[in-house]
Amino acid sequence: MLHEILLSLSGQPSSLFSTQKGENAVTQDDFPLLSPPEKALLASVAHLSRLHAQLRKYASHISSTSPSVICRSVSTVIVGTHLGEFQKKILEVERAILAEDSGYVGGYGIVPLSTIVGEFAPWTRRMEWLWAVIRFIQPERKSTGILHGSTGAALIDHLRAEAQTGYLDIKEMALQLATAAETAWMKQLSMWLLYGNLPIYGKEDFFIQEDTEKENEEAQFSVNVRLLPGFVTAQTAGSILFIGKSLNHIRAKRKTSIAGTSTAPVTLYREHIEQLAGLKSPISPSKLTTAVDSIRLSLSQSTLSKLLPLPKILEILTLLHNFLLLGRGEFAVALVAHADSRVEESRRRRPSATRPLGKLDILTIKEGDVTAALAEAWAELFSLQKEEDPADEELELARDLLCLSVSGRKGGRPMTPAQTPNSISKISKISFEDLLFPIPTNLTAHIRAPLDLFISSSDIVIYSKIHSYLLGIRRAQIRLGDLWKRTPLRRNHPTPWGPPRSNSVFGQAKLQARRDRDNARVRQMRHIWATGSACLFTLSEIGSFFQGDVVNESWQHLRQWIEGCSSSTVSAPGSRPGTASSSKSHNSSKTLSPESGQQTMGRHDPEALTVAHRRHLSSLVQSLFLTDIPFTNTMRGLLTNIDRFVALLIRLETIQHNMDLETDEGVEDALVDYAHEEREVWEELRATRNDVEAGIKNLVGSLRDIDDSRSGEGLGPAELATNLGQMWPGSRQADSASSGFDHYVPHKAAGVDRLLMKLDFGSLRSGFGPETTASLAGMP
Repeated sequence: MLHEILLSLSGQPSSLFSTQKGENAVTQDDFPLLSPPEKALLASVAHLSRLHAQLRKYASHISSTSPSVICRSVSTVIVGTHLGEFQKKILEVERAILAEDSGYVGGYGIVPLSTIVGEFAPWTRRMEWLWAVIRFIQPERKSTGILHGSTGAALIDHLRAEAQTGYLDIKEMALQLATAAETAWMKQLSMWLLYGNLPIYGKEDFFIQEDTEKENEEAQFSVNVRLLPGFVTAQTAGSILFIGKSLNHIRAKRKTSIAGTSTAPVTLYREHIEQLAGLKSPISPSKLTTAVDSIRLSLSQSTLSKLLPLPKILEILTLLHNFLLLGRGEFAVALVAHADSRVEESRRRRPSATRPLGKLDILTIKEGDVTAALAEAWAELFSLQKEEDPADEELELARDLLCLSVSGRKGGRPMTPAQTPNSISKISKISFEDLLFPIPTNLTAHIRAPLDLFISSSDIVIYSKIHSYLLGIRRAQIRLGDLWKRTPLRRNHPTPWGPPRSNSVFGQAKLQARRDRDNARVRQMRHIWATGSACLFTLSEIGSFFQGDVVNESWQHLRQWIEGCSSSTVSAPGSRPGTASSSKSHNSSKTLSPESGQQTMGRHDPEALTVAHRRHLSSLVQSLFLTDIPFTNTMRGLLTNIDRFVALLIRLETIQHNMDLETDEGVEDALVDYAHEEREVWEELRATRNDVEAGIKNLVGSLRDIDDSRSGEGLGPAELATNLGQMWPGSRQADSASSGFDHYVPHKAAGVDRLLMKLDFGSLRSGFGPETTASLAGMP
């Protein structure tokens, strides 16, 4: 029976153990003379035998079929090392029995069964643990089907957790398997960090994934957090992604040289290989971060300093600030003016009998109208330049890179974030894209290589959302301000007709009737102008706060950090949007020399600049209240009501002008009843005026809620921006100072209480409040 026991322990099928009556059952018919103690001893042997056979079968299957290289490595070590040691133990026991070792063979050549079972007893716990590891890699079949196998990252984390045990043999085995898993993972990581290529085998299990839905020929990569091992922080993952993307981009452009792009081959530095080879299992998060940062700095100082020079980075950031964030005020004014002219032209092309009052059919605006409006805005900006002025290179670059298009028509699918899919999810879903035109449009920038390493598609999406938001507020200000230029609506001073008609009774009566009519209109319009003035004041203060205290201050803070200048050399910007002349003078005073650029690049490598830029963006999103759904919803409703308010006033001016021609000059139109239309317009205007006033109060109430919530939580804009900045991997915390990194802290914008004080003070001076509104509502 001894040879049957040893053969069964080796994984061979044996008639000693039944496979029909249970897992640990012993055949009764073949061995009827076995006593119950002997059956109990053989039950443990049967259990160990079946574990050995199943381990070898499933581990071999995983080694040959698993898509994960890490899982294959672990299963191979289980078969080759641990099951091999178990097989050696069987051979040692067999050799000792054949040699009649006194430790196994007793008197008269009898080998006690308890001795054999006791010799293999420690292996029961080890085999059960190895079987649990195999089941973790490849779960059992359930009633719903076959579960998906484990990922390599999950297996590494599981083995690291299993090493924290009180059994020394289990801890040693867990460390051996974890070493094999981490070695396989480091080989995949080395391919990415040293060559910029995804691993050939098992790339589906690597945490850097290639985007299969590419909009162009450029490869896009992203971090899959599910495949990220626990010892790799989000900051380190962001640096790994940046290094590999840079190397991949350089190698992709070596065949097709681009102007201004360094196509020199990338050198494999011995220091990089030594840094990775020095990482021993278990890999420490701090040592991995130090190695990745060292490789990143070395690559930045050698290759990326030529690929992404600091002046080019500052040039594209300045362009995005001046045009997408309305830093150049004349661009916003020109774009709004030409967009309104295109809308008005489309309105004239449509028959007025089928056009709803104050509305425009969406189908009348086409892609050509949108493109033509931007082209006319560029032409107007170029016409403002004088011959003696130097060429505005920024304007030329903006015309080449910026594109105004109808949302959903430009590409086959919307742009997705390049690094994390949740980077835009925090922004409110309230859309401001259909304020410039009646259909959704967005202004985007085409980032050319190699700057796409620095600015991702998700950054451009956020810039576009902020632009639509700020432009909607600016457009409402412009349209409200233009109402005061319409003199017939605001005031009218009819002059006497002159003799001889002015001396007649008829002439004097006619003049008096005209004056009475104008006085009645002035009294009737008084509450309309009060509402318009209050609305214009509210939007002006909010717009000045956003443009001056948030956008401009944050940009100056970021630029100062990039250039490394002292705060005393940077002049404080105003709260109003800048112009081309002010922008050029400011840029000329901050031109970087090559020496200063190289020195700054030593402190701020491209990946650190990318992290700082994304922190800057996240700070803007928070400080502009774009993450607050009640505020954005109220703001959108107010801007919509303002558009209708202005459209009704313009329509009222046209109707009153035609009525005056009909009354005073006898110019009649038999197809139109202007008196009836005037009554309808006044009814809608009163309702819209009430909506605008309610929108102003709700907007101020939303600001108070934001102020209360932020002060109650003890969070300022900087803290909120830091929290939002965690959506992007690669941002570093305070411990980065020890590695030689200058951690960027976003600018802390002025509090909401400052804006509320201005709004309260303005409402007191203007007298616009509930009491005034109630008194004006009772006027005819």
